[in-house]
Amino acid sequence: MGLLTIKTYRTLSRKDCKYPHFRARHTGFTVTPTQCLLPLFCSVLLTAPAIPDTAAEFTGLRNDVVFSDYFALSRSTELLHRLLSPLNADQASKRLAHSAVALREQPIDLAQERFVVYVPPHSPASGYGLLVFIPPWENATLPLGWAEILDRRGVIFVSAANSGNAANVLDRRTPLALLAAHNIMQRFRVDPERVYIGGFSGGSRIALRLALGFPDLFRGALLNAGSDPIGDAQTPLPPADLFFRFQEMTRIVYFTGKNDAVNVDKDAASTGSMLEWCVFDWYAERSAWADHEVAGPPVLGRALDMLDKHAKTNLARLSKCRSQINQELAKQIDHASDLLAAGNVEGTRKLLNKIDARYGGLAAPRSVDLAARIEVMN
Repeated sequence: MGLLTIKTYRTLSRKDCKYPHFRARHTGFTVTPTQCLLPLFCSVLLTAPAIPDTAAEFTGLRNDVVFSDYFALSRSTELLHRLLSPLNADQASKRLAHSAVALREQPIDLAQERFVVYVPPHSPASGYGLLVFIPPWENATLPLGWAEILDRRGVIFVSAANSGNAANVLDRRTPLALLAAHNIMQRFRVDPERVYIGGFSGGSRIALRLALGFPDLFRGALLNAGSDPIGDAQTPLPPADLFFRFQEMTRIVYFTGKNDAVNVDKDAASTGSMLEWCVFDWYAERSAWADHEVAGPPVLGRALDMLDKHAKTNLARLSKCRSQINQELAKQIDHASDLLAAGNVEGTRKLLNKIDARYGGLAAPRSVDLAARIEVMN
């Protein structure tokens, strides 16, 4: 019997999008990591002939764009490593190893996917900025009025079709966003310091998970009316090296309508968790008179401006905060080790589950080693 019970991941809002150009029901759903992986339990991806993309560089709006370049960071093993807690990732890998079919290297067949891309007419001297947008709706669409703002700030917009709230997180929404970023960066001169992930409502919550798990790609996240606390079973902390990079280099910007009470409260919980986990480079603003709706052009402009304004890292404050977390974690791990040494297997298992949910990748490899010892004893 497996050591852990896979945690559920609730990622969706149940409110309607009130932005006039789109009306999509945000249907709540719960999906486990194992269920997310089920579409990956198939034979190795058959390589389709590369479909030529549109010209390497173009300007303006293009719909139904097909990309062809795959990305190392969108591999299935990389997704497991960065987005699941260590014990859940280890358990999922073991189940896959005993499966009758192989895990696909890439969960997405790009030949079957379509993207919308908007490219401003003029590139800034340092290169374009890039906003990869995760929507709650199914269609790949540029929100009304955004083009003018993107032009002013020199930011490319890209969004995948069929990546809304109904899509699985691990095998669609996450890799589609990563592949969108990679293919744009392959075709245009993009400033790596201005590569951002963003989204609205349920898509915003996925954007936060991507920013957390891929700080070596995304330098910031625009969270529009949707967020979660980090450092729990739903949004686990990534491996320590990635989390340290997130703490030091990632800018998080929250924009939520003042009248969107549910998501105002969620933003408060999310920003509180940021402080708890030594993440200080964030900014939150409430849009006056707005409900649960996509950011209008003025709000988008301000959000993009705020994304560019990274706060200088206070190394002394960060070091002190990290030290406190390390001390707390060490006590918990030592307690689990003592329980196991005393033969209290069930007590160790329960404590490890709590450690895994709270500390995620920060607890590895010690948490994984203790879990392995439990399996041997069983």
